Amino acid sequence: MKKRVMIIAEAGVNHNGSLERAFRMIDAAASAGADIIKFQSFKTEKLVTADAPKAAYQQSNTGETGSQFGMLKKLELAEDAHVLLMNYCREKGITFMSTPFDADSAGMLNRLEVEMFKVGSGDLTNLPLLRQLAGFGKPVILSTGMADMDEIGKALEVVIKGGLPKEKITVLHANTDYPTPYSDVNLTAMLAIKRKFGVTIGYSDHTDGIEVPVAAVALGAQVIEKHFTLDRNLEGPDHKASLEPAELTAMVRSIRNIEIALGNGKKIPSAGERKNMAAARKSIVAAGTIYKGELFTEENLTVKRPGTGICPLRWDQIIGTFALRDYRKDELI
Repeated sequence: MKKRVMIIAEAGVNHNGSLERAFRMIDAAASAGADIIKFQSFKTEKLVTADAPKAAYQQSNTGETGSQFGMLKKLELAEDAHVLLMNYCREKGITFMSTPFDADSAGMLNRLEVEMFKVGSGDLTNLPLLRQLAGFGKPVILSTGMADMDEIGKALEVVIKGGLPKEKITVLHANTDYPTPYSDVNLTAMLAIKRKFGVTIGYSDHTDGIEVPVAAVALGAQVIEKHFTLDRNLEGPDHKASLEPAELTAMVRSIRNIEIALGNGKKIPSAGERKNMAAARKSIVAAGTIYKGELFTEENLTVKRPGTGICPLRWDQIIGTFALRDYRKDELI
C-alpha cells in the first residue's frame, strides 16, 4: 500500500498582506481537509532587485507592468505574523509550512521550528539556499518548474552533499505558467523523474480545475500542491490561477477517493463481487433433453446463467463424456 498523499493547500501570497485574510485561509484549508497550508516567506530587499520586471503572468494578473519590488513589498509577512499563523494552524489541526525565498527567511523558519521546507521552482538553481536548507536536516520538497533533468540532478546533488539523505527529499513536477495549459502539463515527466533519480515524487499544479492533480495521484504522486484563494477576483498575482474553497474541498475529496480506489494491486474478487458471482457468471447446462448414457456434445450442451454449476472453462473436459443421468432443458450439468 502506498502512503497517504500529502495535500498542500498553497496560500502563497493570496492573503494580500492581510493577517485576517490569512487566518480565514487557514480555516478554509483545514475545512477542506488539506494536510498542510503553505505560505511564502521573504524579505523583498533580499528577494529582488529594485527594477526586476514582473513575470508575464504577474503583469497579466495584476493588470500592471513595472517591477516586482513594489508588488512583493505589500505581500511580506513579518516574523511575528508567522508565529501567529503557526499557532493558529495548531489550533485548527493543520500543519503550517512556508517557502523561504532568501537566506534570512530560511533561518527564521528554522528558528520557528517548521517541520519541513519547500523550495520554489525559481530557487531550484539557488545553490546557497539549497545548501542552507539541507544543513537544517529537515525534509525538503523541491519544485521543478522551468527545469530540465540536468538541473534537477544538480539540485539533488547539492542537497544530498549538504547532508540530507534522499529519503528526506521529495521532487515535485511542475510547470511555472499561471495557469498552465493542459498541453504543457507533461504529467508523465513526473514518472521520468522517479525513474531517473529514485526519489519520492509529487506534483505542484497550476492548471485550471482539479483534474490534473487527481490524475497525478493515480500515477503515483505522494505530494500534491495547489494554489487556493478565498476569492479569485481579488487583486494579486496568483488569485486567477487558484482554487476557491469549495473547489479545494472537491479536490481533496477526489484525491482521497482515488487513494482508496487504487487499492493494494492484488487482482482478486472483492467482497461485493463475490455476492454477484452466482448471478452474473454462467454454467454448463443442457441445451435440450439429454438421456442417461448419452454423449455430451457441442449440440446438446450450452452455457447459461446462473454460475452455480460446472464452470464453462471446463467445456472441453465435459464434451465427449457421457451423461450419468437424465437431464431436462436448462438443467445444470
